[in-house]
Amino acid sequence: MEKEEINRRLHKAKMIGNTATVACLVMYVSYIQQIISNFSGHPVSPLQPICAAINAILWVAYGWIKPQKDWPVIIANFPGIIFGILTFITVYIH
Repeated sequence: MEKEEINRRLHKAKMIGNTATVACLVMYVSYIQQIISNFSGHPVSPLQPICAAINAILWVAYGWIKPQKDWPVIIANFPGIIFGILTFITVYIH
């Protein structure tokens, strides 16, 4: 494969990775609405946010333990730990 083709593929992969990172961040920030619902007396199901938090913990651990840290994976999933756990907790303290 020639060098130009490799560079094009790397550029595309970086663009898709950046877009996926932003999409993942938006997904986790969307838990804010569920937290507000919990505090408003309309609790959401706790299953989905705790599963999301566990998933995010696993992805952050994966990104962290790689020989070369995978910062997009870590950055994209770290908010999932915070918002997933926070949403889970607020289901029970509304």
